Amino acid sequence: MRSKPLFRSLSNIQYHSHLLSNLIAGHIRYTMATLAGTEPISPSNTRLGWIGTGVMGQSMCSHLIKAGYTLTIFTRTQSKAQPLLDIGAHWASSPNAVASQSDVVFSIVGYPSDVRHVLLHPTSGALSGLSPSGILVDMTTSDPSLAVEIADSAAGKSCFSVDAPVSGGDRGARNGTLSIFAGGDESIVKRLHPIFSIMGKVNHMGGPGKGQFAKLANQITICSTMVGLIEGLIYAHKAGLDLPLYLDAISSGAAGSKSLDLYGQRILKRDFEAGFYVNHFVKDLGICLRECEKMGICLPGLALAQQLYVSLKAHGEGDLGQAVRIVIIFRTHENNLNQKRGRLSDEDGSRGVGRRQDEDDEEGS
Repeated sequence: MRSKPLFRSLSNIQYHSHLLSNLIAGHIRYTMATLAGTEPISPSNTRLGWIGTGVMGQSMCSHLIKAGYTLTIFTRTQSKAQPLLDIGAHWASSPNAVASQSDVVFSIVGYPSDVRHVLLHPTSGALSGLSPSGILVDMTTSDPSLAVEIADSAAGKSCFSVDAPVSGGDRGARNGTLSIFAGGDESIVKRLHPIFSIMGKVNHMGGPGKGQFAKLANQITICSTMVGLIEGLIYAHKAGLDLPLYLDAISSGAAGSKSLDLYGQRILKRDFEAGFYVNHFVKDLGICLRECEKMGICLPGLALAQQLYVSLKAHGEGDLGQAVRIVIIFRTHENNLNQKRGRLSDEDGSRGVGRRQDEDDEEGS
């Protein structure tokens, strides 16, 4: 007879445990839904963090501060962050410390290894300091597989991650006109739109990693376009054309491009200041080639451009900007020309003259 009350008690415990589990799960779903878009992000309800204040990060951060956001920053060399600290940014001693004071943490650093360290390091990384429902936004051009790994790790902490590399160079960063390739949950990308719109135009490309794939395709397009732009300039120069007039003439035709607008005049002025480092482009194209291998595709233009960039790096020009590409193409042209001159000199019995010409060109390169 006593077994029935005991059975009823056990049933009541199971029922209430099930009810409690449903309430907890419902609360979590409600919290996530709230994050996904009921209250728009604004300076009054969202604290921002930023990791990496280099050529691009400086300008992007300044736009956010001027828009009224509270911004906590970290970069490896604190002195480089001083201009941002002077206009109101707050300093943190590590990526973890940035995340502990932020709702959304952005990163734009150099290499995939840097991304892994600043975001996923178990003690100092940003994810280890981020509260549940927080968002990581990595704007570095990096490995798509790493973007997926970060998204999975963030989900394991009830957080979110968006890979959002950018295109437009230092000028786009200064003017707030960057093209942003976002990969991740669409509702989170939409929620971040008020922040993205301060820096440029966001394009949702798909799930985790798709932003990186889009940026890599962008880099493939740029590298081949730049080779054509520079070879056209060399040809026009050898043909005796006025180069500023030539650039202006082609800018409104089919040869016009964003690369021409951004780099045409810089090339003529030999302005090789780094808006985007050659070293970083070598990194980007290396990622592209590895992804091509995984896909089983061959892109000859990409392979050629990558060789030219690696040559620049080998000549100690990796810390210069993209406009320096004309140097390696012109150097290659002159070397070929000098080799031809050397062969002609050999035939005339003047071998020393040919060698002397090569030495002079090497000194002037």
